[in-house]
Amino acid sequence: MKILFTGDMVGSPGRQVFQRVTERLREKGRVDLIIANAENGAGGRGPSPEIAEALFAAGADALTLGDHTFDDKTLIPFLDTEPRIVRPANLPPRAAGRGMTVIETAEGPVCIISLIGRVFMDPADCPFRTADKLLNLCNTKTVLVDFHAEATSEKIALGRYLDGRVTGLFGTHTHVQTSDEAILPNGTAYITDLGMTGPKDSVIGREVEPVVQRFITGMPQKFDVSKKDPALEGVIVDVDIATGKACSIERIRERA
Repeated sequence: MKILFTGDMVGSPGRQVFQRVTERLREKGRVDLIIANAENGAGGRGPSPEIAEALFAAGADALTLGDHTFDDKTLIPFLDTEPRIVRPANLPPRAAGRGMTVIETAEGPVCIISLIGRVFMDPADCPFRTADKLLNLCNTKTVLVDFHAEATSEKIALGRYLDGRVTGLFGTHTHVQTSDEAILPNGTAYITDLGMTGPKDSVIGREVEPVVQRFITGMPQKFDVSKKDPALEGVIVDVDIATGKACSIERIRERA
């Protein structure tokens, strides 16, 4: 089974390139299941229910979120009724939505877990202990983890901690794709950051000049989403569905 997991989607350029590229990948038989981090899908903010539904229509089988989960208040009740969306599981217990879900596919069930980091991020429960708890509840062989975190060391540490217990752990949040994709010693596919599905001619998705001016002057600026050079970034993981082990991981960057 070939699974595509895409990096943080940014605005309408990200949504458009996502639809075009995933359609092409499916037509070529390169992917069987598509999971997208939709964290910045609405103009650089968290998605609305309408945008989430549009992403499902565009080819996503499941969506993961992060620190912008609750930007759009209309998404909050939707999170409790839509099982294909997961937000970080280590948010407070009363937070809306779910941190783990199971997607049924023709090849077999796939469990998806979302976690958020604690280094340089807002307060959250321990992602290591939360992962332990969720894995005790999960009875599928194929388990994919989106770890939405800032610090590379925290991502690498959790990847090593879960090596052999999950099919893949993929870092998100920085919008900058790393080149360390690997199958870890015990069979887990890993990358520190999937990158960004959005405009590459930008500063992590935003127009360049306002961001530069903010650094130079320290004055507030309006950070509009760039529309230049959109690309889809992520990984394609080939999974042995019988064992839940990753056979290979391929880092991709594709333009429409």
